[in-house]
Amino acid sequence: MKIFYITLIFCWAQAFAQHENSTFCSKRDRIKHQSLKSNSLNLAQIAQTEKYDVNYYKLNLNMTNTSAALSGYGEMRATAIASIDTVLYELFSSLTISSVSLNGANVPFTRAGSAVKIAANLASGVSFTIRTNYSGTPPTAQTNPLGGSGMTNATSPSWGNEVVWSLSEPFCAYEWWPCKQSLTDKADSCDVFITVPNSCKAGSNGVLTQVVNLGNGSSRYEWKHRHPIDYYLISVAVAEYVEYNVYANPPGAPAPILIQNYIYNNPQTLPNFQADIDETVDFMELFYDLYGPYPFENEKYGHCMAPFSGGMEHQTMTTQGFFNPTLTAHELGHQWWGDYVTCASWCDIWINEGFASYSEQIMLENLYPGQEVQNMQSVHDNVMSQPGGSVWVLDSLNETRIFSGRLTYDKGAALVHTIRYMVNNDNLFYATLKNFLSSKAYGTAFGIDIRDAFTQASGIDFTPFFDQWYFGHGFPTYSVQWKQVGNNALVRITHSSSSPNITPTFTNPIDLKFVRPGNSDTTIRFAITGNNNLFQITGIGTINNSISIDPSNWVVNNVGNISMNGQLNTEIEGEMVGFSLYPNPVSETLALLNLPNNCAYRIYDMFGKMQITGEAGIGKTISVLDLSPGTYLLELDGLNVNYRKTFVKK
Repeated sequence: MKIFYITLIFCWAQAFAQHENSTFCSKRDRIKHQSLKSNSLNLAQIAQTEKYDVNYYKLNLNMTNTSAALSGYGEMRATAIASIDTVLYELFSSLTISSVSLNGANVPFTRAGSAVKIAANLASGVSFTIRTNYSGTPPTAQTNPLGGSGMTNATSPSWGNEVVWSLSEPFCAYEWWPCKQSLTDKADSCDVFITVPNSCKAGSNGVLTQVVNLGNGSSRYEWKHRHPIDYYLISVAVAEYVEYNVYANPPGAPAPILIQNYIYNNPQTLPNFQADIDETVDFMELFYDLYGPYPFENEKYGHCMAPFSGGMEHQTMTTQGFFNPTLTAHELGHQWWGDYVTCASWCDIWINEGFASYSEQIMLENLYPGQEVQNMQSVHDNVMSQPGGSVWVLDSLNETRIFSGRLTYDKGAALVHTIRYMVNNDNLFYATLKNFLSSKAYGTAFGIDIRDAFTQASGIDFTPFFDQWYFGHGFPTYSVQWKQVGNNALVRITHSSSSPNITPTFTNPIDLKFVRPGNSDTTIRFAITGNNNLFQITGIGTINNSISIDPSNWVVNNVGNISMNGQLNTEIEGEMVGFSLYPNPVSETLALLNLPNNCAYRIYDMFGKMQITGEAGIGKTISVLDLSPGTYLLELDGLNVNYRKTFVKK
């Protein structure tokens, strides 16, 4: 099959107009019946937590597999980044605090809901250690209707094993240990020490440095992790486990990589899943090659089983309900996308879930060739099951929306797939991913950072694409008309949008496949600039009454009408354009051009926080002097135009 590229010669834009064997990832299925998830601190309290930087966490807890109750202490080492007279952190209100110490000395504390506050006279740059001794039973969905998934006790319906496990994403770490819940403040390291009955094992992050038999029927599992880690990725799982280990040997790795698995102590469980677990080796070696070295290769990767439908990408030790290729590849992919580099805001959960979901596609393409075709078709079908919705999450306190299977996972994966198509060079595509991960190593990132990385690497301006596909809503339906003119052809490509009031136009390229005599089919990539584009193709020869749109399924789209039209000609029927922002980047005043009438506007930062609101219209401008430098999203109401655009404040 030949692939050609053609540029637009004539165009006009129409700018107005389960059970444990589920294959879904855990965060789709574990969302309970709550609709709105609210972070437990108010803005003033959050501001207090931003006055210090967390360096280290230590948990030393007593647990068992038969009850979620726990006791022990949590320690936080941090550094003041401003002069502070109080330190505020979080612990769920029903957990009993017996004492709090600051730098080894007991201090009084106050509690207001989940907020724990102590007095402290700390100058900027001073390091301090807080230890909280506490006990109790973490909440359930009944005792904390806005959460309750931080720690769970349940029995596997498939295997009969009883387990206690943590699952803190997005806001539930405070339900079981004292912490600061901030995505952008990763601890430099952590220790998790868990004392359990001798019949149990406790799995967690990092390296198991020792198991201490305490001589009273219990043992302490001492896990140490020496890489930056976000609060929601610290974990523990306790059950009667057996340990099953394998090793990956990626080319270029300095040593074999341990894959440490805690599997139910049930004579049938390991034999049932052993072949699937062994495949983790292949996935590790594949992603090591495509994404770069495994970020935690000097420690381990592993799995702890727990009875829930899917997996949770706890750093170096995924908690997983079962094993199959796509689930295991998804959770392993998270070690790069979500753990090594974490979304800087829940608005940008695409950094985590879009790329982990696309890791499933990559795995199938390389290790199960042929299956990736149906996988991507299923992804596209789910995206198109409803007309609207953006990948970027505006309501970042709504857990159901954060972990939308349709938008965050599937549309997120489809977005990566289309970026790969537009780059049109797999070596460059994967090199850009590697460079991006390396540049953000052990840190956080926004979705626009991915946009800028691909713009810089490819020379393609991905800003319109992100405005339409990341911040925008919906998907296109393409129709094609064509006319044979001797050895040449005229082709008109039109498209409509499933969400025209938000994103009426999609300007990504699109492929058409032309069926021609003698098995000489030709695929041509067309540059789309509007809703109605006319192209002239020279020397294509005879078209056998058959054209297919996006034959390799690179773009989420529906197919409309495909027909021959003998009346096509090269006359340009006129052009209309939607509103635009000027200048962009902007330093002082932003003008909105081509607005047909007045309308309300809102400006959001990349954390989803509204910064400015007002009314825009003909002859009006918006002052952005008070905005800090960075990228912002402008949203308009009341216009039948593309009303989400990004701009940069200098």
